Amino acid sequence: MIPINIGIADDHLLVIQGIKAMLNKQPFNIVFTAEDGKSLLNNLKVSVPDVLLLDIQMPGISGTDLCKQVSKDYPDVKILALTNLDESFYVKQMIRNGASGYLLKNTDQLTMIHAIEEVMMGRQFLDKQVQKNLMDEMLLGKKRSAHNVILTKRELEILGLIAKEFTNQEIADQLFISLRTVQTHRLNIGHKLNAKNLVALVKEAYKRGLI
Repeated sequence: MIPINIGIADDHLLVIQGIKAMLNKQPFNIVFTAEDGKSLLNNLKVSVPDVLLLDIQMPGISGTDLCKQVSKDYPDVKILALTNLDESFYVKQMIRNGASGYLLKNTDQLTMIHAIEEVMMGRQFLDKQVQKNLMDEMLLGKKRSAHNVILTKRELEILGLIAKEFTNQEIADQLFISLRTVQTHRLNIGHKLNAKNLVALVKEAYKRGLI
């Protein structure tokens, strides 16, 4: 049987050891482990795995940014997010950035092995709890339809750029408007979505299907 080469990126040594114990059997071959983003990128230059188990909360470079970079530079690598975060916002972000699957850290050995096999076969894998959360959100979204938030065309443009992590100044330059105008629009969007900070704003926009 051809071995499946696995890379593990997680900032907790105990988690790495636990994963290695789960996969300490054929056909799995751990080619490297990394405890931060820089180490992961350096390891990839030496050995490219078939499947990368990637934590979202990584020091230095976030898991979501690493997912996007790895997907771009190593398109053949199947990325399987492995995290404690079960909110659909993070799921959508990782899938959008190139992840093939999303697995929670409280998973058991059989589920992890199944997830790896699924993404290796070119299919998408989502943890059952994650699937439930996405379904609940979709149903909640229908309930919210009676309270639709109406954003202007410009507000939607700015919201889309915010979701792509553009700064206020970058948005101003992109849309050829002043920084003050961007800040005003951003404040108005926050009021309409009842979001007090950037994370809450983007999450609420995703929930409402605005981005």
